[in-house]
Amino acid sequence: EYVEKIHICAEGRNSYSKTDHSATFMRIKTDYMGNDQLLPAYNVQVGVADEYIAVVDVNQYRSDMDCFVPLMEKFKEIYGFYPKYPVADAGYGSYNNYIFCEQNGMEKYMKFPRYKKETTDKKYHGDPFRAVNFPIGEDGMMGCPNGKAFHLQYRKTIKGNAYGRQEEVYQCEDCAGCPYAEQCKKTDGNRTVRVNRELTAMHREVIANLESIQGALLRMNRSIQAEGTFGIMKNDRWYKRIVRKGMESVRLEVFLVSIGQNLYKFHNKKMRIATAA
Repeated sequence: EYVEKIHICAEGRNSYSKTDHSATFMRIKTDYMGNDQLLPAYNVQVGVADEYIAVVDVNQYRSDMDCFVPLMEKFKEIYGFYPKYPVADAGYGSYNNYIFCEQNGMEKYMKFPRYKKETTDKKYHGDPFRAVNFPIGEDGMMGCPNGKAFHLQYRKTIKGNAYGRQEEVYQCEDCAGCPYAEQCKKTDGNRTVRVNRELTAMHREVIANLESIQGALLRMNRSIQAEGTFGIMKNDRWYKRIVRKGMESVRLEVFLVSIGQNLYKFHNKKMRIATAA
């Protein structure tokens, strides 16, 4: 019985619905207040360009981060190239996705989970007790606000990371009698921090990209076009639930709905041009 269940689940997920083995249980918002419920669902990904749906994909992954690469691969399969500026919200900004962008000539314009806090909370961004803000000496040694050095203890490989991402674990040489102890650490011993300099550098690059004039325009267009497309489909067309079962049937349904959305958009534009003339 357990072997059969593991076989049905397959790789990449740890749940499935008894009534639809292709569906994965996910937290779904059920009302305008944002209350959620655990329901069998599919992760529908849509890529919008010039107001039209350019690519669409259906996945069993619970996280949007895992859906980014398959969507970009599908875009490449259809158009023969990767998009230069893939703009996405904070659900897509991961180490794996940034590396994928670097390897395929795409710029990093996907927010990361703490992007808003990094860019709007000045106190948090400039907090001298955050490890990313610790000064690096000429000898390459990381130091704390009290001038104590942090020594590398070991490197740890992040489990399940496709590119072998590692984080470095450092420990302060001596926290005894530190005047900043209450602000800096929560334990009695010497403070330990986990650092990934490569990912930190990527985050800074993303902030620089998105806070530029071009980045602001791309963010604005994404919020209008991508969110607007979902808004029209869900609220104007009342398409809030998938009615078919099974991955192939669900994909067919979503593709047909997407084609209908593009035809609707094209017809509206054509009618506006005709009316203006």
